[in-house]
Amino acid sequence: MSEVLTAPLVVEFPFTRSLGPVQSAFLTGLRERTVLGVTASDGRVVVPPTEYDPVTAEEVRDLVEVGSAGTVTTWAWNPSPRRGQPLATPFAWVLVRLDGADTALLHALDAPGPEAVRTGMRVRIRWAARRTGAITDIACFEPYDSPAGDAEPAPHDGEFADLVTGITAPARLDYTYAPGRAQSRYLRALADHKTIGERCPSCRKVYVPPRGACPTCGVATDTQVEVGPRGTVTTFCIVNIKAKNLDIEVPYVYAHIALDGADLALHARIGGIPYDRVRMGLRVEPVWSEDGRFPDHYRPTGEPDADYDSYKELI
Repeated sequence: MSEVLTAPLVVEFPFTRSLGPVQSAFLTGLRERTVLGVTASDGRVVVPPTEYDPVTAEEVRDLVEVGSAGTVTTWAWNPSPRRGQPLATPFAWVLVRLDGADTALLHALDAPGPEAVRTGMRVRIRWAARRTGAITDIACFEPYDSPAGDAEPAPHDGEFADLVTGITAPARLDYTYAPGRAQSRYLRALADHKTIGERCPSCRKVYVPPRGACPTCGVATDTQVEVGPRGTVTTFCIVNIKAKNLDIEVPYVYAHIALDGADLALHARIGGIPYDRVRMGLRVEPVWSEDGRFPDHYRPTGEPDADYDSYKELI
């Protein structure tokens, strides 16, 4: 049996968003060790504050300050913290209803073990040593030996010096990818500078990269067909934003390429030609990476452009 191929894969998309007056006041308040909520139309104090009433959907602006201690309403133990989580040691995820609030805030509780956590326990905020105006300004919650009080939320004007008006929200997914039978054969063939597709026994189309089944007919494919290595640019886009950890200068071109003998276009970078001279119908060939395991990019072959009718069904 062939060795099962696996590889770590990271999908990351940090994005920047602007903040409205309510969220701006909330995050700036955390920087100043102040927790703010909003009063909804039914009189409930909502923490974290929402910009729109959860009952009527009307815009809300009535900010109030609540306490930094509260009561655990429910919890779950996390024995194996992951990258980017609040604590590096095992901790509990808790919903905490802060004194003066009517809804609960999700965060981490620093506790020695699950036996030290219970619904109804009292906790308080442990503030981060360095605060920037983010939810991480609450480093975590910690147990607090104090009875629940009858704290009343105090009106707050939401005014702070140097308001936080925007945040960068990271979105990242780390996982291990294991290709199936068809893609494993495809990847092994690339290491030999060959491109392998699979032919559907019903419609006779050749799919590259192979998927193990025909996406049109839904039947299994197991007949390998070598295609390319040359192909034709069917469509393309010009990339003007530099990606993190990608050592390619912008602008550059990413294109769909219909390899000779294939009935499905694959995508790859185009090099060896100015970005503004790439065009539909351009004939290209692969340039292999230094380790020879996959094509680094495709470059023009110097052949005449392909006729539109030869690739119009693959656009």
